Amino acid sequence: MTPERTAALLGFIQLADRLKHVLRASRSIGPDGASRRENAGEHAWHVALVAVLLHGEVSPAPDLARVLSMIAIHDLVEIEAGDTFAFDEQGLLTQAERERDAARRVFGALPDDLGPPLRAMWEEFEAQETPEARFAMGCDRLQGFAQQVGCGAPAWAEVGLTRARSLVRMGPAIRLGPPFAPLIEALYERAMAQGLLRP
Repeated sequence: MTPERTAALLGFIQLADRLKHVLRASRSIGPDGASRRENAGEHAWHVALVAVLLHGEVSPAPDLARVLSMIAIHDLVEIEAGDTFAFDEQGLLTQAERERDAARRVFGALPDDLGPPLRAMWEEFEAQETPEARFAMGCDRLQGFAQQVGCGAPAWAEVGLTRARSLVRMGPAIRLGPPFAPLIEALYERAMAQGLLRP
């Protein structure tokens, strides 16, 4: 390995560590309750765990290695673009442009044999055109929804989130069918019973 490649790889590993400092709207569910905001690095780990757990529930099973790779990189753009809460109407207006610009900078920090393929994988996740991308998206949406239900959904309360508005976000994951649809429906039942979503 050349000194330049060594420096580039170590630099990117350190750059990626910044994802642990990108805070999300949901809160971490700890032994003391939902005491702090979840960060995007924790989110990515949790989504990966969901993928491992649910992979055997899907037929035909997607390529798990590809799914996990996609999950590991799907939020790296947030290092530069920040996390956009799914129900932040103003933030959503500029999210795609901010994330495209961030992808250019973040993946551009990698050597030429790694940056373009990882950016292509990020774009595959965003486009939702392959079974792996759709499965990864389902895991991502399920984790975020479960996290909100588990922490009491203070971020939903701030925007007065309704079930109907939530279904716009969760619809693509629900339409994937099992295992996502029954798990998400169980979460909706909990959310409605606890008053976390407005009717």
